[in-house]
Amino acid sequence: MADSRIENVTTAAAPIPPLRRLAQRLARIDRVVLAFAAAFALLLIFDPAQARASLFFTLDSLLFIAPFLAASVLIAASAKATGADAHIARLLQGRAAATIAVAALFGALSPFCSCGVVPVVAALLGAGVPLAPVMAFWIASPIMDPEMFILTAAVLGLPFAVAKTLAAIAMGLIAGFATHALAGRPSFASPLRIGAAAGCGASRCGASKPAAPAPIVWNFWPAPDRRAVFASEARAAGWFLGKWLTLAFLAESLMVAWIPGETVAAWLGGAAWWAIPAAALAGIPAYLNGFAAIPTVAALIDLGMAPGAALTFMVAGAVTSIPAAMAVFALARRPVFLWYLALGLSGALASGVLYQAVA
Repeated sequence: MADSRIENVTTAAAPIPPLRRLAQRLARIDRVVLAFAAAFALLLIFDPAQARASLFFTLDSLLFIAPFLAASVLIAASAKATGADAHIARLLQGRAAATIAVAALFGALSPFCSCGVVPVVAALLGAGVPLAPVMAFWIASPIMDPEMFILTAAVLGLPFAVAKTLAAIAMGLIAGFATHALAGRPSFASPLRIGAAAGCGASRCGASKPAAPAPIVWNFWPAPDRRAVFASEARAAGWFLGKWLTLAFLAESLMVAWIPGETVAAWLGGAAWWAIPAAALAGIPAYLNGFAAIPTVAALIDLGMAPGAALTFMVAGAVTSIPAAMAVFALARRPVFLWYLALGLSGALASGVLYQAVA
């Protein structure tokens, strides 16, 4: 009996094997951070030059999107801290046609990019806003904003800028009404992943009707509890988007390196029937969000890209690019993510076909 107890104590005190200890430590590391570290380590081993290029590409892309990302995170955190998110939710609980139209129009005029809009979308869904108006805003938002309209008109011409604006509004409307038609499906009942947004637990995400909101407190900073909510929301949303965008930009850098711009131009040039579908697919690895897209598309048009393919390329790059898709995948449940991609790609294709027909 004594020997048995000694054996049990010895077994319990036995050291953990190194490989098992390493596995336990890796399990505690964020999977997105681990994936980035593993991919970058492989690049350093097998292609150090590309590793340096990818690092600079990732940092440059993060620097470019930082103002938009910071603005969206601060707006979402402020809406939560002031209590404005609940009031917005109640405003968007009205008639479906009116709320979807307002959401699509506001999305087309808002300054958010496809990644920067994610924390705002998370806050709206967490507050109980129905998925249909949120999807209308989500699809329309990255395609156009007032400043981009002016620059697009200056570089690509007023007709192209108007066509892109109309595409943003139309895609938002179609996305909203199509989502409303499918709103009764169980897969759309709870659109957010559990824990994807700070403060959005299983009891609130995708709720159909928010509780009666308390009055908005615009000057929330003197209140410690509201200040804590703001800090928590901003920290969680910033970390969530920052890690996913870092990994997405690394993946994009490799696609840019392995798919040269000359090849893209050759695929999309001319008026072949496959130019517009190819433009939609080529927009996926190209992060054409924001003002960097304008000179890029202008150069492709000079290389022979058809007008319809150019619009498709620009719209698809804004809505379904790899960074945007990865951020949406991390935020939304799989059926909602696939629905978002389907709406973005089909809308980009339809916009290009219609513009090519009238251009």
